[in-house]
Amino acid sequence: MQRFVFAVLIVLSVAGSMAMAKSIFPYAYTREVLPNGLTVYVIPMESPGLVAYYSVVRTGSRDEFEQGKSGYAHFFEHMMFRGTKKYPGPVYDSLITGIGADANAYTTDDYTAFHLNFATDDLEKVIELESDRFQNLSYAEREFQTEAGAVYGEYRKSITSPFALLNERMQDVAYDVHTYKHTTIGFEADIKKMPEAYDYSKSFYQRYYRPENVVLLITGDVNPAATIALVKRYYGGWAKGYVPPTIAAEPPQKAERSASVTYPGKTLPVLDIAYKGDAFDPANRLYVAAALLGDLAFGETSALYKKLYITEQKIEMLDASIPVNRDMPLFEVLARVKKETDIDSIRDDIYATIRTFQTVPVDAQRLSDLKRRQRYQFLMGLDTPDRVAGGLARFAAISGGIEVVEDYFAAMETVTPDDIRAAAQHYFVPERRTVVVLKGARP
Repeated sequence: MQRFVFAVLIVLSVAGSMAMAKSIFPYAYTREVLPNGLTVYVIPMESPGLVAYYSVVRTGSRDEFEQGKSGYAHFFEHMMFRGTKKYPGPVYDSLITGIGADANAYTTDDYTAFHLNFATDDLEKVIELESDRFQNLSYAEREFQTEAGAVYGEYRKSITSPFALLNERMQDVAYDVHTYKHTTIGFEADIKKMPEAYDYSKSFYQRYYRPENVVLLITGDVNPAATIALVKRYYGGWAKGYVPPTIAAEPPQKAERSASVTYPGKTLPVLDIAYKGDAFDPANRLYVAAALLGDLAFGETSALYKKLYITEQKIEMLDASIPVNRDMPLFEVLARVKKETDIDSIRDDIYATIRTFQTVPVDAQRLSDLKRRQRYQFLMGLDTPDRVAGGLARFAAISGGIEVVEDYFAAMETVTPDDIRAAAQHYFVPERRTVVVLKGARP
């Protein structure tokens, strides 16, 4: 109940401030860029005694451009918990546990995030520990090989999911040269060879774990000036050295592609229809319109969802994804189908829905309602320090800062029904399309 009331208060207070300042983000914040290039955001908010601390490394699987070397961004999500000479892994773990902190990490296509939740009184200790492992990570070859084996085990476990298998196939088929061709965890052949690449792993860390490539998001019960002073004290000696990777641009796709994949077990069929999109850019009116189009055409309030899920009951799930990515992502429509014999008709229904949006302007009131709902959902996700930092992490990783949030929601407000139609005509065309169908080996 407290969280709900607090979130509602956010919405009400921001509604008023938006009328005056047209701002979406409800908290004042301090931004500081250290001389070595480290970017720091301190966001105080009403959360007595609680802090969230995110270290956003702007390196993900996208940056793995060297042949045979996919999976290392995810690998370092693991290795960063191996510790340093000052605080070896078991000591780091003991200290984090001792202060009651919750430490974890995750890797995506475009970034890696390390995050902790803890008490305000322990802020300086956390800053010391995090700054130490980001500057002084140390591991022996045996530890490296042990972790490489664990990563391969994680891959083998993940691929038991039909959706992971489908995603791996989709990315491989849809892309020719761009690094989005492999999933975040990497190609299986590359992961199996990791134990032989100890020296390469050191170079990966030295290139990408540098201050110019990291954004700190510190939210909660914090004093900005005091927090910035601590960051300067502990991170100020971190030497520059980021080497941006050279990522090959994906050439234009000229014709539809298709593939199938068999899941070695029992599963419902899944239809995945993907279109080459555009990188996240609030200044790109077509991209912003496409983000709204995905919900309008395929969301739970859409005519197609009501037809397939409620009326005809042919699907278990229908979802559209218009992702926030640094480079050209896939705009996807995913349907989990109850009967294999319905796959073709459902595919045709999806294509017919797209044609409708390409020719008939969406209802202006429905578009307005969606914009309002998108703002509300964003604000409702800002009710704790962890959810604030977590909600900003991808924006910080893609753009290098959080200011882009304002640009994005401001651009969304200006989208018209004609923009929605233009986006459908631009992106959702056969020559940009890749279709992959997953079926189970057993019915």
